[in-house]
Amino acid sequence: MKLFKSLLIAPATLGLLAPVSTFASEANLNDISKYSDLENIELTNAFVIDDSTNDRSLLAGGEGLVESYDSSFSETTVASFSVDAALLSIDGDTSTENMVFEYQFNIGLSTSFTGEDSLDIAIDSGSDSAATNDNPLAFDTGAALSVDGVTYSFPLGGISMVVGADTDISASFTGACSYSALTDYMGDCGTGNTVGIGGNGVTATGSYAFDSGFSVAAGVSGESDSSNGILTNQGSDTIGLEAAYTADSWGLAVAYVSSDNALAAETTSWGVNGTYSFDGEGLPSVSVGYETTETGDVDSSGYFIGLTWPEVGPGSVSVGAATAGNFVKDATEYMTYEASYSYPVNDSMTVTPGVYIEETAGNDLTGIIVTTSFSF
Repeated sequence: MKLFKSLLIAPATLGLLAPVSTFASEANLNDISKYSDLENIELTNAFVIDDSTNDRSLLAGGEGLVESYDSSFSETTVASFSVDAALLSIDGDTSTENMVFEYQFNIGLSTSFTGEDSLDIAIDSGSDSAATNDNPLAFDTGAALSVDGVTYSFPLGGISMVVGADTDISASFTGACSYSALTDYMGDCGTGNTVGIGGNGVTATGSYAFDSGFSVAAGVSGESDSSNGILTNQGSDTIGLEAAYTADSWGLAVAYVSSDNALAAETTSWGVNGTYSFDGEGLPSVSVGYETTETGDVDSSGYFIGLTWPEVGPGSVSVGAATAGNFVKDATEYMTYEASYSYPVNDSMTVTPGVYIEETAGNDLTGIIVTTSFSF
């Protein structure tokens, strides 16, 4: 089959990606932003320019992207960069079964004005378009750089607030899933319509954490379309509520979401996910998720279970299974399965080979993927 013949060239092609890691700087690696679709790593660097002249020219490496009056990068601004590259071949894909290459490039800019707030801007780029019809990785597409989200987070009393454009309501949700996913669908741990709910355009969401490990969160998101307006009958608006508890070895989160779907029938959803880490060498962490949705008089549900072994040789192993969506009662349920091994080559480069199987009404899909992620 084309799928397995094409894999013969995978090791050689993957080797071409490795030199990119030589450009990675030593960095303090942390998540910079969960407030948009961007997933990247923080680079703690003030980018202060010693030259005290008023030369405003852009310098290689990004210095000068944000300047103050003295021609220096703001001392409170940090920049982060990430590249995800993938080789994949999907047997049964209706677009192509050949081996293809995809990538995405993400930039994150973050600055603080009070030391307790954060203004975050996500800038994305990627392949011209998805190379396969199934598109299991859901990478950003479009070769031109584009702003993917602008978000401002700040404290309001004891509440941590997040407001922004193209921001998810779940940006303030705690969640309870420790599964390390290979495909984009599995990353929601079976609760993409609730605990992992997105946004409609303009979003305000906030959370409050108690000392006991219990937290609550809520948010609202409305269309930013000028013809419909925000929070109107003509526009699509969504509200979400979450309660979560996090302990040392386990966690549980429950979320409720209501979407008015503009003038269509309203959709309400309930979702719960949880995780448990066993206290013993060689034992995995277990993550589960369950979700129900109701639109009009039609009910549907779906579920997920995933296991992650955090220390297997130099990396970690993940195995997961889930329904390929939420299905109505008595309908044929299709499943999706995946397995992957993720290992860090160095502090700035991670390679993850894996396989997934997706059941469909036609031919089942079998995909083999090798992703390489760089952060710098």
